[in-house]
Amino acid sequence: MTSAPEPGPGAGPAASGEERRVRVVLVDDHRMFRTGVQAEIGDTERTGVDVVGEAADVDQAVRVVTATRPGVVLLDVHLPVGGGVEVLRRCAPLMADAQQPVRFLALSVSDAAEDVIGVIRGGARGYVTKTITGPELINSIFRVADGDAVFSPRLAGFVLDAFASTDAPPVDEDLDRLTQREREVLRLIARGYAYKEVAKQLFISVKTVESHVSAVLRKLQLSNRHELTRWATARRLV
Repeated sequence: MTSAPEPGPGAGPAASGEERRVRVVLVDDHRMFRTGVQAEIGDTERTGVDVVGEAADVDQAVRVVTATRPGVVLLDVHLPVGGGVEVLRRCAPLMADAQQPVRFLALSVSDAAEDVIGVIRGGARGYVTKTITGPELINSIFRVADGDAVFSPRLAGFVLDAFASTDAPPVDEDLDRLTQREREVLRLIARGYAYKEVAKQLFISVKTVESHVSAVLRKLQLSNRHELTRWATARRLV
């Protein structure tokens, strides 16, 4: 289990003198983000990464991954209707294929322990955050394609702690009422982010942030963001 490395100027598939290629599918519900990642890693002659498909939701992801059988899937954790965990569940037979396994690398804005542990339990081989640089991401893709487990710094500790414990995590019924996106908004609001800052972090509109906050307050029976912050702090979500 390794952290995402800090590659030098010659890092990548050409660093070993070998011509390597990894076929990759991008799964993220934000088109602009997919476009940015494609521009960063998709020059196959330079990077060795061949982006063979994209998807914006769970159903589309399963179809594209099944059709293309890539070496690595870059998977956003927070997708409409089920999230990245649902993609992993439905693609489990592809991950288990001994001849041509499809490996998943989570690429998310979230660095929350519950998100990291959820996708790793689902079968992902690694988890990196969207603050990762292009060269680091390319390096991580090749490592995951080789079967390594790769994590952004500090995230590996979440996984080690979770799997070292034989006790099942306690069920928080209040937290379970929230969708993955609502939890993400909750966490950022509790950290003191303004609505505009949350919108920028999550690539959504301010109006959408307001809707999520209203839904969170209603589901948790809280009155304002100050109560929300206390609630999140008490559960160590911030």
